[in-house]
Amino acid sequence: MHHYNTSIAIPGFCRGVFLLIAVSVWGLTGSALAQGILIPREPDITRPVPRPLPRPVPLPHTLKVKSVKVTTTIKNQVARTSVEQIFLNETPATLEGTYCFPIPENAALSEFAIWDGPRRLVGEVVEKNKARQIYNDIVRTMRDPGLLEYVGKDLFQASVFPIPGNSEKKIELVYSQVLTAENGLVAYRYPLASGQRAMGAPAQTVAGVVEIDSQIPVKTVYSPSHSIDLKRDGERKARLSFESGGTKAAEDFQLYYGLSDKDFGVSLLTHREPGKDGYFLMLVAPKVVVSERERLTKEIVFVFDTSGSMSGEKIEKAKNALRFGLNSLGGQDRFNVIKFSGEEHLFENGLIQATPENIRRATEYVNGFRAEGGTNIHDSLAAALKLFPSNSENTRMIVFMTDGLPTVGPTDPNAIEQMVKKSNAANVRLFTFGVGYDVNTRLLDALAQNNRGVSDYIEPNEDLEVRVSNFFGRVNYPVLSDTKLDFGSVTTDYVYPRSLPDLFRGGQLVVVGRYRNDSDRKVTVKLTGNVQGREQVFGFEEQAFPRVQSENEFLPKLWATRRVGALMEQIRQNGEHKELTDEIIDLGTRYGIVTPYTSYLATEDNYRPGQPITAQNRPAPMVSGGLGAGSGGRAREGDRRDQMAARKSAPGGVPGSTADGVMSQSNSSEIVAVTGESAVRVSKETAKLKDADKAERYESSTVRTVGKKTFRLLDDVWTDDDFKPEAKTATVEVKFGSDAYFALLQQKPKLADFFALGTRVVVVFEGKVYVVKE
Repeated sequence: MHHYNTSIAIPGFCRGVFLLIAVSVWGLTGSALAQGILIPREPDITRPVPRPLPRPVPLPHTLKVKSVKVTTTIKNQVARTSVEQIFLNETPATLEGTYCFPIPENAALSEFAIWDGPRRLVGEVVEKNKARQIYNDIVRTMRDPGLLEYVGKDLFQASVFPIPGNSEKKIELVYSQVLTAENGLVAYRYPLASGQRAMGAPAQTVAGVVEIDSQIPVKTVYSPSHSIDLKRDGERKARLSFESGGTKAAEDFQLYYGLSDKDFGVSLLTHREPGKDGYFLMLVAPKVVVSERERLTKEIVFVFDTSGSMSGEKIEKAKNALRFGLNSLGGQDRFNVIKFSGEEHLFENGLIQATPENIRRATEYVNGFRAEGGTNIHDSLAAALKLFPSNSENTRMIVFMTDGLPTVGPTDPNAIEQMVKKSNAANVRLFTFGVGYDVNTRLLDALAQNNRGVSDYIEPNEDLEVRVSNFFGRVNYPVLSDTKLDFGSVTTDYVYPRSLPDLFRGGQLVVVGRYRNDSDRKVTVKLTGNVQGREQVFGFEEQAFPRVQSENEFLPKLWATRRVGALMEQIRQNGEHKELTDEIIDLGTRYGIVTPYTSYLATEDNYRPGQPITAQNRPAPMVSGGLGAGSGGRAREGDRRDQMAARKSAPGGVPGSTADGVMSQSNSSEIVAVTGESAVRVSKETAKLKDADKAERYESSTVRTVGKKTFRLLDDVWTDDDFKPEAKTATVEVKFGSDAYFALLQQKPKLADFFALGTRVVVVFEGKVYVVKE
């Protein structure tokens, strides 16, 4: 661990100085870090101030962060992180401030600068060693437990002066660290989450770029926290970027990437509490550079709806997307095109080679599409399936697009599903696209799910051409089909996705599940798949599924999110059943997942942690409706009194509830709707849950999540959901801000993450209950 026992004096405004204190508060104990904050105060009387201070000037606990810009280069596991933060002084006064930034473990600070207008001021080293007492005094004086998120970190501090009124203050720093690789998996984290309690609001904008340059080929790249835009440059270089605002700006940026010189790379993350089942996430990715010889031959049939409802811009965009798909085919691929309305019309009688001449002729055929007639889904799919020989060794797929309900031929959705099931002896992948809202989502979802494909929907405000063209780009280079994973002696269950999809160039499998085993002995995981009709097995040795693993706390919630998605899919296909909705409610409440059944959080007089959920104590709403009521599942900050009033005014005490705890009929009907806007939206949200690769964080004014724990504001006390009064667990009580309080945090720094919630907290930690009192 590094201790920074130095300070830096920087020439500042007039005769003032920027005084820098860069020391360790106390030992760093974990990976939960925090971004830099600037704590304002009135300048010392010895400071020259350019104009008289307006009085009184109410000071915020911390200055708002306007923006954070992070640029990281990782070369052979040495990460150099450059940070630029811009703070806002929204008061009319010139202020002084204390800047705090937690330096990651084993990192070395190489640059620090403060901008004074257009001038970039860099410091020189002098001695200083008072950081711990300074920081404790700040927490005591401001009575702000949110600042405790910096406890247990190697804390860099700087005294910043002047901060002119109604202005911005830019701060820059650079640090370097060596990233470790465990079994070929490298982890990087940039601190954004902690410090939010103190700041009150996340940075307005966060933007980051990470460039990876490795001697060993980079296979898997994964962020459990942010959506990333990934660009690969050969096997050994990658560049990814992310942007966020709002709640996403309040989450640490986490990145994992796997190194392997094999054709396929595997990366494994696990989390397990003592005596319980573990959770795992496994990433599987092929090499980036795939030669034409290694590219699997695919057989593909494009089945496009040309009924009258496709007229206008819709069919023109569909034709553009189809032309893109045709031009993406490899010379060894075979294809056909079927247009359908009241009846189906084939471009050719069978599958033909994707020669330039055949692509040209198919493009002319597509150019002639006209929108007219009804919608015969049954016969068009039957015709497509007949084109595939059952003994083919190639990757086979149908891309099916429609904007309507079946109106011609057999129109019963069950009959269409059964026909496809009986006719698909060739194991063809079926990818379905629904355009607009007048589609049968249950049918399209079932066709894709039961035939190892994916369903997608293009809403009226979305660009059909872009969405479908992007899909063609993703599936153009298959490298492994009929994939399976064997975990050896480790027992796994509730693994998602239930059927593994094919692997394509530039893609990766994200497999999440639970596991149990009796020893920490490492195992060999086997990946099986077909390459040009030949089954191949790839072994990955020394994979660890430990009996205890405290890292990767996001995994239980990620697994629960996928489990909820699978349960929602069952409800969408088969209707509501109490055992399904009860499990969704249990998982959603326990892990804080927003679904049509769990967009609800508790207030203090109708719920206590550890109780089973009933119609009488079912929590009050956290978001505006949830998936079943038009919110799209986005959380919003709620007012506690409004929540209580809404709950008390509803029949049975809970808005939208019934006696058995299931959603009211109006919301329930939207959840199982077959067609219409709500059906499309719920289908898309269900797919998002089912295929989630990150656990979304939702909070309200009465509910907070810290790591994998959920806290609820009960009687003005932030109370851990794991707390059960009847358990008579040993209890430790401390007063906020007391010497005993800080001594406890020095002894158990992890408690600071929980104590940062407020001045009254109850948390279960390491077999004891810790109670913070005012």
